Amino acid sequence: MLEKSTQEMRAAYTQTLIALAEADRNIVLLEADLMRATGTQPFKERFPERTFNVGVAEANMVGVAAGLSATGKIPFAHTFACFAARRTFDQFFISANYARLNVKLVGTDPGVTATYNGGTHMPFEDVGLMRVIPKLVVFEPCDTVSLNRLVSQAAHYYGCTYMRLHRREAHVIYDEGAEIALGKGNVLRDGGDVTLIATGAVMVPEALKAAHLLAAEGIEAAVIDMHTVKPLDAELVVAYAEKTGAIVTCENHQIINGLGSAVAEVLAEHRPTPLRRVGVREAFGEVGTQEYLMERFALTSEEIRCQAVAVVSAKG
Repeated sequence: MLEKSTQEMRAAYTQTLIALAEADRNIVLLEADLMRATGTQPFKERFPERTFNVGVAEANMVGVAAGLSATGKIPFAHTFACFAARRTFDQFFISANYARLNVKLVGTDPGVTATYNGGTHMPFEDVGLMRVIPKLVVFEPCDTVSLNRLVSQAAHYYGCTYMRLHRREAHVIYDEGAEIALGKGNVLRDGGDVTLIATGAVMVPEALKAAHLLAAEGIEAAVIDMHTVKPLDAELVVAYAEKTGAIVTCENHQIINGLGSAVAEVLAEHRPTPLRRVGVREAFGEVGTQEYLMERFALTSEEIRCQAVAVVSAKG
């Protein structure tokens, strides 16, 4: 039975940033007037001289972050994922990535986790936008342990990164001693009949629940946390395509140009394999609880189970 963490993801993010900033005076934080929502006030209290609130001017925030990076700083720029992706895209593309700088862009409330902020603030397309930027690293932690590891690695990696950050409590997926590395997927559960490849705090737990449901039907499902969508761990995808012969991808995002597309590209080029994609299909967001929205957009363990049964039949 999966348990919820007692710590919110945003609190773990801020705690990790403070620890990193204690060790490296070049780490700075930029906010777009959302410090209360993103929970980064403790960073400002500890490092007021390294905290910059640019106001509701997200594109400018990324420009300022690029300037700070050019002077040797390591800027973490933070806003809602809808703004981090859609509103800042040109500045992030040109001023940060094209310029080969070192900006760490963080988008909170990805997909259905935007809940009552509704369709205008519900990004189902942010990974799709970010995947097309050359050399950009795109990742989404599924719990507080993976968040700590991945943020720390991103801070020490020279180059731009984009992280999707769930703000609230997440399920406990990893123990403290787990090995987690950017660009390398983690096998959370082994199995020989089908592989469930999931990403993020919403869909990794659902994939694990689906594997439990499938086991009751005699189908053994492997579950992979593909926290880094770009660069994708193609070697692991191919290995499990060969092992199980059937794959289901699970993402809190459009199935277009997200995790499902990334996996499909690898399979098409290296190991054609029956594939089903669980994700949002040609829809905008709407207002609701996370539970309602997961049902509304078919982002549930039951949907994953159904698609897994179908893909296992297809490989036969």
